[in-house]
Amino acid sequence: MCNMYDMIPRHLQGTLLARAGAYPVVTVTGPRQSGKTTLVRATFPHHAYVTLEDPDERAFALEDPRGFLRRWPDGVILDEVQRAPDLVSYLQRIVDEDPRPGRFVLTGSKNFLVLRDVSQSLAGRTGILHLLPLASTELSRRPSLDPRAIGSPPAPSSGTGADGTGADLMHTLFTGFYPPIHDRAVHPTLWLSDYYRTYVERDVRELLNVGDLETFGRFVRLCAGRSGQILNLSGLAADAGVSHTTARRWISVLEASFLISLLRPHFRSFNKRLIKAPKLHFTDTGLLCYLLRIGSPDDLRTHSARGAVFETFVVSELLKAYANRGTDPDLWYWRDSGGHEMDILVDLGDNQVPIEVKSGETVAGDFLDSLRYWRRLVGNEASPAVLVFGGDTSFMRDGVAVRSWRAL
Repeated sequence: MCNMYDMIPRHLQGTLLARAGAYPVVTVTGPRQSGKTTLVRATFPHHAYVTLEDPDERAFALEDPRGFLRRWPDGVILDEVQRAPDLVSYLQRIVDEDPRPGRFVLTGSKNFLVLRDVSQSLAGRTGILHLLPLASTELSRRPSLDPRAIGSPPAPSSGTGADGTGADLMHTLFTGFYPPIHDRAVHPTLWLSDYYRTYVERDVRELLNVGDLETFGRFVRLCAGRSGQILNLSGLAADAGVSHTTARRWISVLEASFLISLLRPHFRSFNKRLIKAPKLHFTDTGLLCYLLRIGSPDDLRTHSARGAVFETFVVSELLKAYANRGTDPDLWYWRDSGGHEMDILVDLGDNQVPIEVKSGETVAGDFLDSLRYWRRLVGNEASPAVLVFGGDTSFMRDGVAVRSWRAL
């Protein structure tokens, strides 16, 4: 780890170095303020650095892309590359003529714009990685969670909070995981308010050309109220006062901006009719609490959305674990028409590991009912199964790996 940048060590760094050793270009996308610039500059300290947010550099890149790129024959970080989308087309010829690995490091905050341009021009020439907000393992300086081993017997919990200070669950969920909140010790509500306002007033205008930002803001808050729920797009559109087509387009933009993730349904049917709509989750619990107008950790403790916020936390930690390994997430949910549901399924190919999520601090007798139902359904009473709950200790119970939130 390079010491010239004061940063919380990121699990993606090893994956980033490996990709840079295999491809002439490596692309890092993720939400704004997730730490992309800090990570790439610490990982590649000898590369030149240029941000295309700089008007002069952006004008140079747009007007004379060949001359712009010729300045850095030995390596450069191009930050916010979506600001000069044609640039990647000129990179193709450069890396074809000189395919030395790791010469160009690209970052971008708008996933679908970056990936569209990169996939069209640099297919087979770039490794693509996603940096999400801090994982709880990064905050507490633990090894990265292995999502494929989630069903293994858990190690005893340390009792240390996700931020390494012993913070309780409600404080952790309320604070969220964006690096500046932890680096600068600012109040999460103040920082998240500015973050969200900047996102709406800048990124949404650029991506959607939305004239009525008030309607879009209402739409985002309505989405927050549905985090952890199966997405009813028609109902969401009606409540927001927009068309079904507009709602679908706005959901796509929220997903491409890394504000939300959509957990798709798993279609192992067991001869039962399944729910086919995705479940909506926000990427960060702090931002979710802000949008829900939850004013403090104590307010969250008794809030009706507490369970949904906790489930969003578990999903986001698993998504981060996959992203930090540079692999696509094999995460799903399962629900049949009779109302039986598994909050999360980790698909291992030959079998699936069900995860039930409960925010309670004590494991009640009925917490394992859904997992028992799943085991009967697959015909294996000893198949791996996981309960993640809001308590502080991890243990095995009836063959189920009961994991504390602190063990994620």
